[in-house]
Amino acid sequence: MIKDGKIWLANDDKGENIFILPKMANRHGLVAGATGTGKTVTLKVMAESFSDMGVPVFMADVKGDVAGIMAPGEDSENMRERIERFGLAEAGFSYQGYPVNVWDLFGKTGIPLRTTISEVGPMLLSRILDLNDLQTDVMNVIFRIADDHNLLLVDTKDLKAMFNYVSEHSAELAPEYGKIQSSTLGAMTRAVVALEMAGAEDFFAEPALNITDWLTLGAGGKGIINILDSSSLINNSRLYATFLLWLLSELFEILPEVGDLDKPKLVFFFDEAHLLFNDAPRVLMEKIEQVVKLIRSKGVGIYFCTQNPRDIPDGVLAQLNNKVEHALRAFTPAEQKAVKAAAQSFRENPEFDTYEAIQALGTGEAVVSFLDETGTPGIAKKAFILPPQSRMGAVTEAERQQAVTGSLLYSKYAHYVDNDTAYEFFQRMGFSQAEAQAAAQQAPEPTLPGMAQGGYAQGQYGAAGQYAGQDMYAGQQMYGNQYGGQQQVPADPYAGLSKEQIKELKKKEKERRKAMNSVGNTVAGNIGRELGKQFGKNMGAFGKTFGGNVGASIGRGLFATLFKK
Repeated sequence: MIKDGKIWLANDDKGENIFILPKMANRHGLVAGATGTGKTVTLKVMAESFSDMGVPVFMADVKGDVAGIMAPGEDSENMRERIERFGLAEAGFSYQGYPVNVWDLFGKTGIPLRTTISEVGPMLLSRILDLNDLQTDVMNVIFRIADDHNLLLVDTKDLKAMFNYVSEHSAELAPEYGKIQSSTLGAMTRAVVALEMAGAEDFFAEPALNITDWLTLGAGGKGIINILDSSSLINNSRLYATFLLWLLSELFEILPEVGDLDKPKLVFFFDEAHLLFNDAPRVLMEKIEQVVKLIRSKGVGIYFCTQNPRDIPDGVLAQLNNKVEHALRAFTPAEQKAVKAAAQSFRENPEFDTYEAIQALGTGEAVVSFLDETGTPGIAKKAFILPPQSRMGAVTEAERQQAVTGSLLYSKYAHYVDNDTAYEFFQRMGFSQAEAQAAAQQAPEPTLPGMAQGGYAQGQYGAAGQYAGQDMYAGQQMYGNQYGGQQQVPADPYAGLSKEQIKELKKKEKERRKAMNSVGNTVAGNIGRELGKQFGKNMGAFGKTFGGNVGASIGRGLFATLFKK
């Protein structure tokens, strides 16, 4: 609740109010405690208060009960007792729901939340795919090649198309980018396929989230609470962790420096925070620590929620200044050591032993410490957390669906869009290897002279293979009709143009033909290789291999001859 312009979160054991100062809320925080000690209720009370203050909020809903914040709380004897104990009626407490957007990476239980391969970047993508150091280096090179060739990487099929392109053109790319082994790219492709099976096809797509859409207010000036349904996402911990890290990185990139504000621009609550740091490589840990340290100056507060403070690396834990520690249990020496470490992170209160107090806390109780006006951590206090004004439990499917479809952002993000990207570019430029193999199996057994007379599958594709149809750049019929494979002479494309215009057109034509030749050589080589294998099949395994290589050379030679200008 808001009281005197401050966030009233709890009362101490003497009945005095305990506040979080809004201008210190961007100094980050920690909510920790064992299962069933009241962490979710604490998160809800904090989120409600920020919303009342006009601060947008992001929350991850792992267990499905956070979404209850959209519905008003329900009266009960227990709630009446707590309202009376805290004196909430006099402070204006009332049961109410809050403006909510529900999101889902898989688009099943919320507004589809998507981003692109390019926006996630090679480092975080390698983290999702669990790549080793060599494969991570190759992933960085793949992104560099795509950038250098102006190829858009939006979804996983774009990424696999890039792998295929680099594998087929490794010799040509090696002088500039280094030798890349096909076996390495094969392993990376398998990792991408496994990620697709886990649901990443839905996540890496367009329209991508514009994160500024989260910096909006709802009715009455309340901050909108954006809830990520993570009940199924949590089963893929790497995807969950990488998504959250991408959010932080994206905010860090787009938001301007604002210093210390009277209240935050946005507050994040990351549940199951230990998943962010499990098995994270050193370079990624350094990035997380850097973002957490610097993003507060962008007006963003981050609150990690986990069972034990030791789940958070020391470098990050040192940045979390507003602390709520619910009960921890210590039955083994390792657990006792963890509780002692948690107790030592608080300023000592001479009135009680923090170590003993943390173990004796009941549900809804906590040891807390918040920053004061000067930014100094307060001494540890035993606190009783206020009840939320919204519903304690989960919402019904009908209520959830109404919240999803009733959102102003639903129409913007609900429908998948497949734009023209790297995959479509390679599709236009030639057959994929799989298509060439399938075509070779379906065609009558060819002879080498027949190939010279019109190329593979002459009747279907014409003298120029796939390029016998529409020219993708000029839209003119260039090399033959669909059936006859006979060449047609196009009209003079330079008629009526100035010298400067002709020069510019010839320059573009040269660039186009260079791109066509690059991919076309690969296509012709693949087709020729398959034909060569067919031709040499009577010679055994060596004959098929040798014939395939000969066929590839002949195919590339034919392509060069057919398109020589």
